Amino acid sequence: MQTIDWMLVGLYFLLSIGIGVYFTRRAGKNTHEFFLSGRNLPWWLAGTAMVATTFAADTPLAVTELVAKHGIAGNWLWWNFAFGGMLTVFFFARLWRRAGIMTDVELAEIRYSGKPAAFLRGYRALFVGIAMNAAVIAWVNVAMEKIIRVMFPGLTFLGVESVTIVGFTFSAALLWVGVAMLVVAFYSALAGLWGVAVTDLFQFVLAMVGTTILAFVVLGLPEVGGIAGLRERLPSWAFEFTPVIGSATGGEAGIGGVFAMTLTAFIAYIGVLWWASWYPGAEPGGGGYIAQRMMSAKDEKHSLFATLWFTIAHYCLRPWPWIIVGLASLVLYPELPFDQKGDGYVMVMRDHLPPGLLGLLVAAFFAAYMSTIATQLNWGTSYVINDFYKRFVKRNQSERHYVAVSRVATILLMVISLFISSQVTRISAVWEFILAISGGVGLVLILRWFWWRISAWSELTAMFAPLIPYTIMHVVAQSMSQDDPARAYLEFPYSLFVIVGFTTVAWLAMTYATKPTNNETLVSFYRRVHPGGKGWKPIAAQVTEVRGDSAYRGLLLNWIVGVVLVYAMLFGIGKLILSSYTEGLIFIAVGFGAAALIYRDLSKRGFETVVE
Repeated sequence: MQTIDWMLVGLYFLLSIGIGVYFTRRAGKNTHEFFLSGRNLPWWLAGTAMVATTFAADTPLAVTELVAKHGIAGNWLWWNFAFGGMLTVFFFARLWRRAGIMTDVELAEIRYSGKPAAFLRGYRALFVGIAMNAAVIAWVNVAMEKIIRVMFPGLTFLGVESVTIVGFTFSAALLWVGVAMLVVAFYSALAGLWGVAVTDLFQFVLAMVGTTILAFVVLGLPEVGGIAGLRERLPSWAFEFTPVIGSATGGEAGIGGVFAMTLTAFIAYIGVLWWASWYPGAEPGGGGYIAQRMMSAKDEKHSLFATLWFTIAHYCLRPWPWIIVGLASLVLYPELPFDQKGDGYVMVMRDHLPPGLLGLLVAAFFAAYMSTIATQLNWGTSYVINDFYKRFVKRNQSERHYVAVSRVATILLMVISLFISSQVTRISAVWEFILAISGGVGLVLILRWFWWRISAWSELTAMFAPLIPYTIMHVVAQSMSQDDPARAYLEFPYSLFVIVGFTTVAWLAMTYATKPTNNETLVSFYRRVHPGGKGWKPIAAQVTEVRGDSAYRGLLLNWIVGVVLVYAMLFGIGKLILSSYTEGLIFIAVGFGAAALIYRDLSKRGFETVVE
């Protein structure tokens, strides 16, 4: 890092803080401004803020690792979530905006009734807002720590290599991450969602420009030789876009192997995971910070387009610069062990970027990191304040009081997350754990919008039931030999079938064994959201003056066409980059055709309602 590099990094931090300070007064008006930007975000800003949040410091490294091990097709481990993303676009974006609530957790007490609903709201506020949110922030921190450690070997923090605080040991790199996190907490606490969204836009543009420049630079290296050179130097399986369904066939020693999975594993990923499990940024039915952005949009039309733009940008645009660098890292660093393949991305930056561009890329990684942390802090704090503190601890206080407490809570959440970060060793273990212990809850999160009989007991059961089969299967698996082939069927993703099946039976049984939500609450919810459909027929008959949504067959068709749109554009852009021009243009044409069909249908029916 030369002087110009440090100047660019410093300028980036100053601009981020400046944006936060600019929006301080606006965010301080009330909690709706602080957490929802006054429900006035345009679609392009709300959608870009979603994309920026999911573009964390760990994602380029994770994609590089997947590409190094399994080629381009390895990305299907997360590309499968596009099915759920498009479902949210057409079936849930409008509903979230109509609900008129501040957080998705608040939905519990407008959809359900009684003490179970209150408990569900309070429990989810603390569990998701603090525990799960802190775990997500922790793995993003650990990824940024790795980036700093690889980029600056031998780095110290004010002359020391590590610091121990009340039994928690922090490396020098993690302490520098803590400094960056403090900056994020500062402007997030000051500016609320307006500041977070605008800094997200700035940070996303910077991160995409930086990673795209890196891809061009690395292709121009003599050791790589452009796309043609990559094809000459790497095995053909590295360029496959889809996995092989069957037993793994291996690959060249020291690099990896074609992404192959059994039919059962394929069904688990493509047919179960995206709708059954809860995962931040890919919640079935929308939720978390995705719901926050939908609810902060100007209206239903902006909510739908924000989510549509997010889904397209998330899957079609962002991955390709990372994939190119990931492939090039195989050529440049073939001897890296499997567990360090992700480091290849940072090593490319460190070893092959000239002064100025290196500073830009370091700033880009900080931008990717900080955009994610800013949203996680603001979103997590909204749960703690709106759904726990304001609901159960201090009612009827002034808005200034709640904003002030929100700012303090933002800082406290940062501190908690930093301490948890010091204990995380394997990021993928956290991912698998979250997906496994939430197996089956997704169906409830989807059906609560379309079936009146779903109750708070249904959702509570779906939250706790997965822990039973997960614990049993985990204990049994740990007692088996690592070489026992049967052990794999007790672990992720095969365990999903048992966990999801058990959870579904459990919550259905609890639904019919307990009293339904009281009629007054159901009628009020129907008037407010008018979800429509046969699942609400008994309630709709009581409020005939309310016209519920219909035309669900059209929405289902839009969902299918939307999935085609995403994968056609994803493959088309990839094929063009890899010089397969004819195939690429065909895919792009299919993608534009799908987009035209969706736009025509929505224009004919109306963007703000789903009625014939």
